[in-house]
Amino acid sequence: MKLYFSKGACSLAVRIVINEIGIDCEYEKVNLKTKVTASEHDFLKINSKGSVPALELDNKEVLTENSVIQQYLADNYQATTLLPPVPDFKRYRVLEWLNYVSTEIHKGFSPLFNDKIPDAVKQEIFIPNLQKKFSFLNEHLENKKFIMGENFSLPDAYLFVMLVWAEKMKIALTDKKALSRYYEELQQRESIKKSLREEE
Repeated sequence: MKLYFSKGACSLAVRIVINEIGIDCEYEKVNLKTKVTASEHDFLKINSKGSVPALELDNKEVLTENSVIQQYLADNYQATTLLPPVPDFKRYRVLEWLNYVSTEIHKGFSPLFNDKIPDAVKQEIFIPNLQKKFSFLNEHLENKKFIMGENFSLPDAYLFVMLVWAEKMKIALTDKKALSRYYEELQQRESIKKSLREEE
């Protein structure tokens, strides 16, 4: 199995899940500007979408889309703490939060990576919108260790990467005490520390 990734990109969430489960995996870095892999292959021939993560399975099938890859890994390796099995209703709560992070938080960052959008517009429109989403998460986490309560699950891995992005972009979260505490505690988790070391 091989994960195609880019340093600091959302593919970090998949790496965290891989390390959380303890799966042997090969990694290959992708230059997202040139669409060339570290071994000098045309990444568009591997994933025509041109985005990471892309997971190449042992049978050479390539799976894309962050949330789907995470779900596949949890199901395939029976990581039921990360994602409860069918028909446990908690499974759908995990997927509900995973999709929230993907569609509301991750996509909320997209305009901030667009150099054609003026900084003033980002500060006036897009960052305040993200702050509202983070406030919602802060309220949810007030009496919880992780998104689902006491157990680390798939959306925690994904949200961690979004909080790394927020820190890098200097989006203030200091007024969100529960979210700040959550982020600090996640940084001490072994799977996350290992993933950050691996990506340097």
